[in-house]
Amino acid sequence: MLSGKLILSFIAVSVLLSFGFVVVVDANPSVWSQTYGGASYDQAASLVEASDGGYALAGFTHSFGAGGTDFWLVKVDSEGNMEWNRTYGGPDGEWAESLVEASDGGYALAGFTRSFGAGDSDFWLVKTDAYGNMEWNKTYGGTKSDNPESLVAASDGGYVIVGITESFAEFWWDIWLIKTDEVGTMEWNQTYGGEYGDDAFSVVAASDGGYALVGITCDSPSLELSPHDILLVKTDEFGKMEWNQTYRGTGLDRPSSLVATSDGGYAIAGSTRSSGAGKPDFLLIKTDAYGNVEWNRTYGGTDYEWAGSLVETSDGGYAIAGTTQIEPGVNDIWVIKTDMYGNMQWNQTYGGTEGDSYGSVVETSDGGYAISGSTSSFGAGSDDFWLIKTDETGYVPEYSSWIFLSLLLVATFVVVIYKKKFLDDHP
Repeated sequence: MLSGKLILSFIAVSVLLSFGFVVVVDANPSVWSQTYGGASYDQAASLVEASDGGYALAGFTHSFGAGGTDFWLVKVDSEGNMEWNRTYGGPDGEWAESLVEASDGGYALAGFTRSFGAGDSDFWLVKTDAYGNMEWNKTYGGTKSDNPESLVAASDGGYVIVGITESFAEFWWDIWLIKTDEVGTMEWNQTYGGEYGDDAFSVVAASDGGYALVGITCDSPSLELSPHDILLVKTDEFGKMEWNQTYRGTGLDRPSSLVATSDGGYAIAGSTRSSGAGKPDFLLIKTDAYGNVEWNRTYGGTDYEWAGSLVETSDGGYAIAGTTQIEPGVNDIWVIKTDMYGNMQWNQTYGGTEGDSYGSVVETSDGGYAISGSTSSFGAGSDDFWLIKTDETGYVPEYSSWIFLSLLLVATFVVVIYKKKFLDDHP
């Protein structure tokens, strides 16, 4: 017959085993994932690692705010615990596309607004303090649709925004580049485009004080379906074009992100249908300082892959975050890491049984990666902000399954012990 002391010993061992697994979780706080959102849909578009070691995410919310969709800024600590969140917007639709931490510790968010401004939609720049309280906001646009895509902080404390303009286009749609001072007053603007549609998706500050932007230039008014080239434009410090390069494959190719590389060149991430399968794959193009292609690589499987965000890593390689189709209607976040020549070193997928999509990727100060996105698999609503913190190989342990296993072992031990004791006491 089992003694009470022996029963308690078994239970104690089981509980310690269970807590042993939990301690593994607590002992490695640098890898985790968290969701943020309400009952409706909330989607993250941009991510920065904050100077205090935490993270800030920006996108839009339909769960909170003033109406329609609003800018949503979420600040979390280094372990993903929410510190505060703020919404910005009016009765119609606002959507934040790009976020930077300002030199004073606050944040600047760029996106479009339909509640304010002069036209159908306008560029909207919101500046906050370090706690997300709005300090000022500015709109830029004309009587038609003007939508920004990317924001970068200028060296003089101002901001540079790039996107698409219908209001000021010569024909259909043109690329629009705006430079502001530190309080959002426009200092200059430039448009770039041809006879048909042109759009820009990413802008970076160049090492010579100018700017580089990447987008598409089209052969007809349809930005989505017409044959088009990837377009890389280099400007001086006042936005005057110095040179441009176009890159065309045999199918539809679309860029999404641009970085100025440590060797003075540029790297472009996007998606390509030119790889032969007819379905999009990740595309990575590396150029020299004048946009001449040094090499390009594609990455993907038999289904759809769309690249979204690109960073140059501390070892000279690249990390790309995007989306991969797991089955029809179900996507996961996909992150790949390459060496400096674009050779894949590792890849990881993140997702559940529903749709999950990328927002942004950053290399973190501890050598790992933080990936923002939107998830329908987890969280409180139909879509929630999702923030994933990985180690240097993109790994995030499946904590919940280990905890469940350990608790199951505890329950099993307890049942077996008490059943044995009951049979011994009642022969």
